[in-house]
Amino acid sequence: MNRKWIISFFVAVCLPFLSGCWSSIELKELAIVSAYALDKKEDGTYVGTFQLINPMNVPGALQGGASGQKPSIATYTATGGNPLEVADNASTKVSRDLYFAHTSLLVISEELAREEGLSSILDAMERGLEFRTTTNIVISRDIKAGDFVQVLTAIDQVPAEKAIKSLDFTEKLYGENIATNLQKFIKAAVSTGKEPLVSGFIVSGDIEKAKTMEQLQSSEGAATIEVNGIGVFKEGKLVNWIEGEKSEGTLWVLDQIQQAPVDIDWEGQKEAISYKVIRQKTNVEAKTKGGKPVISVKIRAEGDLRAIEVPVNVTDPHVLLRIEKVLQEKIKDEAEATIQEAQKTKTDIFGFGEKLHQSEPDNWKKLEQEWQDVYFPALDVDVTVEAFIRRTGMRNNPYLFDLNKKSD
Repeated sequence: MNRKWIISFFVAVCLPFLSGCWSSIELKELAIVSAYALDKKEDGTYVGTFQLINPMNVPGALQGGASGQKPSIATYTATGGNPLEVADNASTKVSRDLYFAHTSLLVISEELAREEGLSSILDAMERGLEFRTTTNIVISRDIKAGDFVQVLTAIDQVPAEKAIKSLDFTEKLYGENIATNLQKFIKAAVSTGKEPLVSGFIVSGDIEKAKTMEQLQSSEGAATIEVNGIGVFKEGKLVNWIEGEKSEGTLWVLDQIQQAPVDIDWEGQKEAISYKVIRQKTNVEAKTKGGKPVISVKIRAEGDLRAIEVPVNVTDPHVLLRIEKVLQEKIKDEAEATIQEAQKTKTDIFGFGEKLHQSEPDNWKKLEQEWQDVYFPALDVDVTVEAFIRRTGMRNNPYLFDLNKKSD
């Protein structure tokens, strides 16, 4: 009896401390922020635009097909002396509490990224708001960040999701862009041996019409948002854009190519043969030689032939070896071009300094302070490439080869 009484006593004592959900907020009292855009006025005031999800207008939220008659998002704009104050001021315009835990996209205007940089902005985001470190960062090029998050999209009803999917697909399929979140940016920014990269976006078309339902009522739409270039940062500020083949070269060196097309010239014809990378591996080695840092970049690529616009006998092993050699030169040229571009702007975006820190920490201490401005621009980088053709497609020789052979 005494034992049962003691157990009952402890249960009764613990009950007041077990009350759950004391700080819970009902879903209907929250305004879920899907994207947060930041611009800055000439007087130094921040302008924040919040893309809020309107759950009643997202397809599937209503029965009877009422969804799609109104925008699936709503946007609100507020100003303030810092990003946290902007969010507080925006709360006065919205009938619900702004909820940032599901914010998937942070958009910074190019002007703000160049003049002020992202260091203080991201510090405020990470310190005061409910932002997750997995939130993606992008730069709006030639337009205000606030205009960018107001563009409606047809297939992906939430525009923030459209931007993120575009990043993921272009990085995976084309190797020309890179997805960067808060955690990756901050980690690279605080390192003396690596600088951050952030992808840029542009809006093609009529921006004002793209903010209205007219955007969703035609098959083409008034405007589209597109991934465009990779922004290079130094000391937290945007200093350069990498575009075209140099973007692909950047991802070759960073070992982030998953799939990518490589078009090569053949027998005087431009981009006559298309090669699709299906596997890739890049190894970077760093060491000092005679007191100077030396970097070795070894790239290995495997892929298939996809399009051939010239008569070439791909059943001949010697021809395939010649094609592989041209592919190797093309990839090497792309990698070397982007390394030279980074050296001109004195921005180690590849993490060569980090590699040297890992391999020779004692020597790194001597070079660390002047790495970006002195040692990296004069760095000796040896790039070697191996490219292999694993398959030639569903048929052997192209039609052009068979037609030429027939005419002979």
